[in-house]
Amino acid sequence: MWEGLGLQVFLMCLGAVLCSAVDASAPLEHSHRHRLSLHRHRERTGKEGQVLHRSKRGWVWNQFFVIEEYTGPDPVLVGRLHSDVDAGDGNCKYILSGEGAGTIFVIDDKTGNIHATKTLDREEQAQYTLTAQAVDRATNKPLEPPSEFIVKVQDINDNPPEFLHGPYYARVPEMSNVGTSVMQVTATDADDPTYGNSARLVYSILQGQPYFSVEPQTGIIRTALPNMDREARQEYDVVIQAKDMGGHMGGLSGTTEVKITLTDVNDNPPKFPQSVYAMSVSEDKVSGEEVGRLKAKDPDLGENGLVSYRFIEGDGMTVFEITTDTDTREGVIKLRKPVDFETKRAYTLRVEASNTHLDPRFIAWGPYKDTATVKVMVEDADEPPAFMATSYSFEVEENARDGTVVGRVHAKDTDVANNPVRYMIPRYTDVEQFFSVGPEDGIIKTTRPLDRETLPWHNISVSATEIGGHHQDTKVRVNIKVKDMNDNAPEFATQNEILVCENVSPEEIFKGPSFLCTYSTSAPLLFPTDSTASIYVTRRGFSRMTQDVYFLPIEINDNGNPPMSSTNTLTIRVCSCDSKDTILSCNVEPYILPAGLSTGALIAILACIVILLAIVVLFVALRRQKKEPLILFEEEDIRENIITYDDEGGGEEDTEAFDIATLQNPDGANGFLPRKDIKPELQYPMRPGGHPVANSVDVDDFIKTRINDADNDPTAPPYDSIQIYGYEGRGSIAGSLSSLESVTTDSDLDYDYLQSWGPRFKKLADLYGTKDSADDNS
Repeated sequence: MWEGLGLQVFLMCLGAVLCSAVDASAPLEHSHRHRLSLHRHRERTGKEGQVLHRSKRGWVWNQFFVIEEYTGPDPVLVGRLHSDVDAGDGNCKYILSGEGAGTIFVIDDKTGNIHATKTLDREEQAQYTLTAQAVDRATNKPLEPPSEFIVKVQDINDNPPEFLHGPYYARVPEMSNVGTSVMQVTATDADDPTYGNSARLVYSILQGQPYFSVEPQTGIIRTALPNMDREARQEYDVVIQAKDMGGHMGGLSGTTEVKITLTDVNDNPPKFPQSVYAMSVSEDKVSGEEVGRLKAKDPDLGENGLVSYRFIEGDGMTVFEITTDTDTREGVIKLRKPVDFETKRAYTLRVEASNTHLDPRFIAWGPYKDTATVKVMVEDADEPPAFMATSYSFEVEENARDGTVVGRVHAKDTDVANNPVRYMIPRYTDVEQFFSVGPEDGIIKTTRPLDRETLPWHNISVSATEIGGHHQDTKVRVNIKVKDMNDNAPEFATQNEILVCENVSPEEIFKGPSFLCTYSTSAPLLFPTDSTASIYVTRRGFSRMTQDVYFLPIEINDNGNPPMSSTNTLTIRVCSCDSKDTILSCNVEPYILPAGLSTGALIAILACIVILLAIVVLFVALRRQKKEPLILFEEEDIRENIITYDDEGGGEEDTEAFDIATLQNPDGANGFLPRKDIKPELQYPMRPGGHPVANSVDVDDFIKTRINDADNDPTAPPYDSIQIYGYEGRGSIAGSLSSLESVTTDSDLDYDYLQSWGPRFKKLADLYGTKDSADDNS
């Protein structure tokens, strides 16, 4: 090992010496080349008037090289320019122009040495184009034409590789073979790929072994282990490294992360967690109800994990069915038809669960299915009684006496207890109660005679209720047909008239009513003995003027047992016909109408009558709208309306407001209430000195006359009445509100102003103004 290490050290030292020799000789070589180039240029232009022929150069002189990222203390010598006209006496001046001249590159105008004053980066600019010229220092005249050259920045390994699109995500199917390509990652290096190994990359895997590997030159990631199972591990974090310098020591590197996910394949069969499942179902469940669920587990995803279920054997394959719940991936067992605890109490089923989508690559790993046993126990339930038939049909003759047996229904309790059953007819199915049923034996009987012509069918229901238990019941349909008996005499279905022409021929037939019966008549018409009701004419012609209607009695007999008969009247009307026996008219009124009165005349008469009636009605209506006074007022008539208020308050002692009992007159407690429209029995004496004045009216006589007239006239309205205010309420500190008693009080009021109110108040002035007159007289 030490020998190998010593060899490497020797080779490195040898390379350093060679590089130093090349760098030392480069300025001389560049100077020599430049000098030769400038000399040749002078030879081409030295002789005036001669055509010069340029000789072909066999070498390139116009390129200089400078290493990038130099960080030494002194400027880097790029090269040296020298002209043949430069005699070394200092009269030749070198000038540099172009990219970076004066800032990055400077030239010694005496020696022609070019130096780089700044650190260069090839990744920023790979080369610079400059122009050099030799001029006379004193006159600045060109000694040679300008010459262009290029300074190239020589690359060093100063940029690490980079993954520009990381991190990466990849998917690969589980159970893939070794070497299956997952994805390719690519790194970039900013260094010069044409110079050295600075940009030659090598890929390696730092994390993710031993599951994955990467190709060193291409960066393709591949699977490295067989049978990687997604159900065991689904995701892997892989770290890939890219290193330049061909992966050798001293090279720069960059890394990226790759998240690899294993996708699912159908590599796992469904599996039942248990081999036997126990379920139960009540016998009262109906078809379609769920019995139970079971699930076979499949760790695969999506369609790879879909499972279907089916029965493969068992004694309940016709009683139960199984479906698949796509949401939960469970097998759902349901009733296909009801079960009966008394008939069979247990069922055994064999269920198979299998994948619906198979992967051909893994069929050899199968089978992709599993089986389990399901035991279903039937539970006893209190069921209603069951009839022996789904429906019953009976017949009974009409008019059969009440109590006639129609038929019998039978039901029994199907439970183990076998409780007795009680029968009844729901009233809503037999509203008129034509039938009854024996509560214990189920015998149906009639309760009255039935009439087929009224109701030929009776559709009822019979209910059977279990005695004991939960009193459950069940119903059955019973259809009862009423058999026909010959209890109705035949008769015409309609009373239509038969029309006959006046010129009818003998033996002519007219079709009439049809019955399944026999006919007989003594009229001059003959009838056949079959079931038709054809009428034969026995004489020639009829006259409408003589007789236009014939009433033909017909006896109708049926063939029933017992036979029934009836006599019906057939109306035959004689009509006027044309030569083709087309009926023209059957009405005889035109022959008896008075002459000269046409239809238009009748219409005119009716119109006049209507107009007269309208005029009378209008006159009466207008007369009713006239307003007339009901009573003729005379100048001396007095119309005083005294309104009764019976709801006066009871005074300060009344604590129950609006109590009508408090306001009642105590005199009415004995049942006697005096009339209020007659003269009061209590007479108030006139005030002393009160005498009627001249031309005064006797008020007492006037009131008596009016009261007498009102009492004797029941139709007269009570315009004049005298009300008695005999009760003002107990405990009231106020005096009487009535003015009728004020005549007995000593009042100082002056009523003389009534004299100035006009003739309408003259009567009042005469009545109340007597006080002053009496005082004056005294």
